[in-house]
Amino acid sequence: MVEQATRSKKGPTTPSPKPPGLGSVLARNIRTFQERRQREDATATFEERVAGAITRFSGSMRFVYVHVVVYGFWILVNLGLVPGVREFDPSFVILAMVASVEAIFLSTFILITQNRMSAAADKRAELDLQISLLAEHEVTKLAALVSAIADRLGIRTEVDAEVDELKQDIAPEAVLEEIEERQP
Repeated sequence: MVEQATRSKKGPTTPSPKPPGLGSVLARNIRTFQERRQREDATATFEERVAGAITRFSGSMRFVYVHVVVYGFWILVNLGLVPGVREFDPSFVILAMVASVEAIFLSTFILITQNRMSAAADKRAELDLQISLLAEHEVTKLAALVSAIADRLGIRTEVDAEVDELKQDIAPEAVLEEIEERQP
């Protein structure tokens, strides 16, 4: 009974109905972006691919497990806790050096991967900006068109003063300058 009430109750977690035609557009967009990623991956240099693979591995639990085993064994051996295996780094100086060199290389690989990801994010941000500017321009033109239709039909509303402002194109560079002026 409670289950029936839960099913029939529509709330914020209920998915919205799928509008007709959205599926094919969404599928096309997903396919386009997958193809784009594949092209970007294919154009990556050998060094970028190696850095990416190392970064992916170093960010995994397998990496942690390997280090627990290797460093744990190293420490146990050099504390004299493993019978039959002679201590080779009792002061742990070599272990510290190995860990330091590993940290240097890992941080370099991570930075290479982050630079590549940052470049891809910059491209996506540029695309978002261009689409937003286009959408803003189109909405401005639609507001002018709807306003002209309302004028022609003699329709007056309480937002007519705002509509005049909406009909004006916005200059992105002016908005950016205003934002920069207001920043402390």
